[in-house]
Amino acid sequence: MTLPGPSAATTTEAWFRRRPPVTWAAVALLFAGIFALRISGGTVEDAYSMLYVFPVALVAFAFGLRKGAAAGVFAVLLIVVWVIVRDVSLDPVGWVSRVLPILLLGILLGEASDRLRRNEAERRRLETAALLHRDAIEINDSLIQGMAAAKWSLEAGDVETGLNTLNATISQAQELVSGLIRQAGMGGRTERPADRE
Repeated sequence: MTLPGPSAATTTEAWFRRRPPVTWAAVALLFAGIFALRISGGTVEDAYSMLYVFPVALVAFAFGLRKGAAAGVFAVLLIVVWVIVRDVSLDPVGWVSRVLPILLLGILLGEASDRLRRNEAERRRLETAALLHRDAIEINDSLIQGMAAAKWSLEAGDVETGLNTLNATISQAQELVSGLIRQAGMGGRTERPADRE
């Protein structure tokens, strides 16, 4: 019997999901670097503002729709600050060409990331359910049949065979339950909480 361990999901996730503080530090550095680049020079025609797609995409993919959309809005605010500080004049097409891709990226990539996470959680749930179903069948086959065989032997008057079958079934039950408890992350403890007091 094998159940997925508690770290199965975390070991397959990308670094930016496993280590949120590192991700936020990288995002802050990207935003600060791009803003400094945009403020320090270049012309209106330079596409420096489009570099904001990198931190926005990182936030959206790592943390989902809401934070991805918030990162997009933050990038737009930095563009507004650049326009005010540098006294830049943008026509409507200039605004749309800078703002819309960044906002859409944060929203669409964030939604896709949330959907991937939900699908992965559902896949793990179905795998666990399938393993539990298989374990239930194994328990039924091993234990119920063993107890039935012991009962038949006892009813037939063959007490020694019945007791031997029952003892073997009890040992097998202990092995199966201990294995399930270990796989559930409980170590070797097989006693109930009340038994440990």
